[in-house]
Amino acid sequence: MLLAFWGNCEEICLKNKQMQTHEADVTLDQLHKVATQILSTYPQHRVFCFNGEMGAGKTTLIKALCKSLGVKNIPSSPTFAIVNEYWTHQNEPVYHFDFYRIERPEEAVAIGLFEYLDSGHYCFIEWPENIEAILDEEPVKITIERLDDLTRKFTF
Repeated sequence: MLLAFWGNCEEICLKNKQMQTHEADVTLDQLHKVATQILSTYPQHRVFCFNGEMGAGKTTLIKALCKSLGVKNIPSSPTFAIVNEYWTHQNEPVYHFDFYRIERPEEAVAIGLFEYLDSGHYCFIEWPENIEAILDEEPVKITIERLDDLTRKFTF
């Protein structure tokens, strides 16, 4: 079924084993709407995994999600730190992981990954394929595909 979705963007909802898959082709100026849609589609979920090639826009989407959550500080890629912690105006933490440099899942365990995931706070994970083997629960998976320099396809 094809539904009108904010302006010139479209959302396709596909039934898939009791879950809907949402797809949206958007430009950077529409990203805040994707962030709002993701959070409203998964209000009870706290662990989100972001898949996409280098430069696809994973960190950019996470910045938009953080803004929607009311994060006070400006999110940045934690590539070298592995995890960044942000705080909302309600003094709730938001955790942002970048596992690009992780070579073995045990490295993620060593930084306390399970404590973060079990905290009940938002956890946004870039490069989750490097730790998939140890993820206990089924996270929300978001795929970002670069269509051109200005447009991305988001699937969640």
